[in-house]
Amino acid sequence: MALASMIAPAADTDDRVADVLRLRREITRMQRRRSDLPLIPVPTALEPILPEGGLQVGTAYSLSPSPGLIGALLAGASRTGAWCAAVGMPTLGVEALAGHGVDLERLLLVPAPGARWLSVVSALSEVIPLIAVRPSTAVREAELSRLNARLRDRGCTLLVVSGTVAGTPDAGFAGWPQSEGSIRVHDPRWQGLGDGWGVLEECEVTVTAHTRRSPIPQSVRVRLPDPHGRVESGAPGEVEVIAPVTPRLVPLPSASADPRPPAAADARPSVAAPELLAVAG
Repeated sequence: MALASMIAPAADTDDRVADVLRLRREITRMQRRRSDLPLIPVPTALEPILPEGGLQVGTAYSLSPSPGLIGALLAGASRTGAWCAAVGMPTLGVEALAGHGVDLERLLLVPAPGARWLSVVSALSEVIPLIAVRPSTAVREAELSRLNARLRDRGCTLLVVSGTVAGTPDAGFAGWPQSEGSIRVHDPRWQGLGDGWGVLEECEVTVTAHTRRSPIPQSVRVRLPDPHGRVESGAPGEVEVIAPVTPRLVPLPSASADPRPPAAADARPSVAAPELLAVAG
């Protein structure tokens, strides 16, 4: 009885905290609408995890190294006609960005700036409202302060992707100094693969944002990408979880035999198979 009386107040406290945070977000949104301060829009599926429903102008965010997340955030600004830039990411797929909705005619790529990445970002911030960058070298505190001041003055938003700010691969994600918050992707679940056949069609992930205006991390489950390459809301349980299996070698009756199910074989052109094929046992 005593234990129950102790648990009940704790639950009530959690509910009150959640209510306060929800009201704070609503008040912030209304104040922002009244003052008409600019925000960089994000895909509708990601709006619930950001206090104002978009990215703050003149600030920096830390991102996990997810090409899908980068493309989704760049697309939000691109759809409004704004210019975007990607710095220090030579493997970023242009076709994938176009699939997310990024206007390639208003996209500037600087794939390999080397140690001059900070100078490149500073110059671009004069005219580009949204820049995604993967730092290749550490940044000194004085340089960081000047960059942040320039971002505020020019109204540029910086998306810092992973990087090596503190000499480690995940230093940028761990926390870009003086950033407005962090946005990370985790718990991916891919769909489309069968038993020895199929293609990756879509991925359901959890996107979590932790910002200064929202002390408790906010998460949402989305398809990133969906079958069309965009980001869409995803309900838990929509994606089938395939149990891990151990591959083994089994002999095939002939080299021309197709190991796939009949339906899969009819839907796809047949290919010559080797004498031994690794399949899931």
